Amino acid sequence: MRMRWCAGLIFCILLSAGGAWSQESTKPLTLEESIKIALERNVRLHSSVEGVAGSEFRRKAARTDFFAKWTGQYGQTRYNEPTVVGVFGGGIAGTSRNVSTFSTTINQPLFAGGSILSNYRLEKLGVDISKTDVETVKREIVLQVREGYFNILRAERFLDVARQTVKQFSAQLEVNKAFFEVGIVPKNDVLQAEVRLANARQLLVRAESDVTLAKFSFNSLLRMEMEAPVQVVDILGYSPFSLRYEESLKEALERRPEIKAANLTIEQTKEAVKIAKSGFFPTISLSGNYLRFSEEPSLLGDFRSERWTIQGLATFTLGDWGKTAYRVGESKVKVTQAEDSKVQLVEGIVLEVKNDYQVMLVAEKNIGVAEKAIEQAEENLRMNEERYKHQVATATDVLDAVTLLAQARVNYYGALSDFNIAKARLERAMGRMYP
Repeated sequence: MRMRWCAGLIFCILLSAGGAWSQESTKPLTLEESIKIALERNVRLHSSVEGVAGSEFRRKAARTDFFAKWTGQYGQTRYNEPTVVGVFGGGIAGTSRNVSTFSTTINQPLFAGGSILSNYRLEKLGVDISKTDVETVKREIVLQVREGYFNILRAERFLDVARQTVKQFSAQLEVNKAFFEVGIVPKNDVLQAEVRLANARQLLVRAESDVTLAKFSFNSLLRMEMEAPVQVVDILGYSPFSLRYEESLKEALERRPEIKAANLTIEQTKEAVKIAKSGFFPTISLSGNYLRFSEEPSLLGDFRSERWTIQGLATFTLGDWGKTAYRVGESKVKVTQAEDSKVQLVEGIVLEVKNDYQVMLVAEKNIGVAEKAIEQAEENLRMNEERYKHQVATATDVLDAVTLLAQARVNYYGALSDFNIAKARLERAMGRMYP
């Protein structure tokens, strides 16, 4: 008996734990949690972060050009007859036709017309551009998550309206049937109610599908299983936006990472001009060389010779048919193009902020209008139901009132979600992150 009691207790504990696990797995996601998951899993963001690492490698590679390069060379040569090992007339008559050679050189650039420094600066700017690209991608992902989040809430509210409408038409159908059975209303009233109920049920099916599709899209954005159950915390509400348009635009021009990237690109093109101009100057370097000859592959035979040299070298380009000048001209053109691109970018941002701000204002005004319309539609439905009970109104009046109320609710929730999405887009246009 005690064994059975213990087994039952263990089973209840496991069952309650399983229920807890199930509740934990379907815990609603907050908007902040959704954004965090998307940022952690997004492949495009991962690629952008890797781009920063690649730019950093290029910067480090450019930095090595400041330092000396050390090279070595080893070779073996076979002559058709015994030769002399050595140089500068101090050679040693050899007895072998094989000669082994080893040389090593250290070359330190002293002056390259500024090309080394400019190239390093160019690559360093490339690192900064890659970082701004990461910030741009982050903001785009955040906007996509916010839009997907509010699309789910919109679809769920529309689904609630559809369910409520079906209930109201069902209730009205029962009233019509009761009145018809006692001969108060004609059969036509019942048929109208049945048709309206059938249409409402079709809209309910469509609303259920819209919720499913919205969650599919959201799961895809968060890189979760497409059909995984997902619930979100209901935050579909109204909180006014505190900034005026001029303040929003000013913040956008100060914070947008795309503008920062455009400025960095202009700086890059200016460094490229300096690199091209370096061709007008000589290159100066200091070189040290060590050389050894021997008949033995090990370079340690009796017949061997060695020497070392230190050399300062200045290299001039006396004539290149204007090639350097043409490269400078091309680089200057790219500076102008980069500046033009920035102008176009700024103009596009101004238009984007203006459009998003205007859309938000329209949605904000629609919220108040739709909210008032719901009150009016509810009162209209109540009055028509009372009038129908007293046979002062027709069944069509009641059914139309139900339809008007459903449409008013849809308009209200649509305006509410439109406002939140428009505010999210405006904040993205201003360069903000969330939260």
